[in-house]
Amino acid sequence: MNVTVNGTNRETPAGSTVDDVVRELSPTNDRGLAVAVNGEVVPRYRWGVTPLGEGDSIEILTAVQGG
Repeated sequence: MNVTVNGTNRETPAGSTVDDVVRELSPTNDRGLAVAVNGEVVPRYRWGVTPLGEGDSIEILTAVQGG
């Protein structure tokens, strides 16, 4: 199925979850990440049970520390 991740079109298998996409893009470290699907923030504890659908827009944001 086709989804958009951070403005880039991507193909992902049917039945994919938020967690699947995060692990594909950041397989070793998901600390400091926030995810929104279609403009709604998905809490980390829901990543593995939040299914993605055709045409969904996913934004994955990385927290940056600084001053």
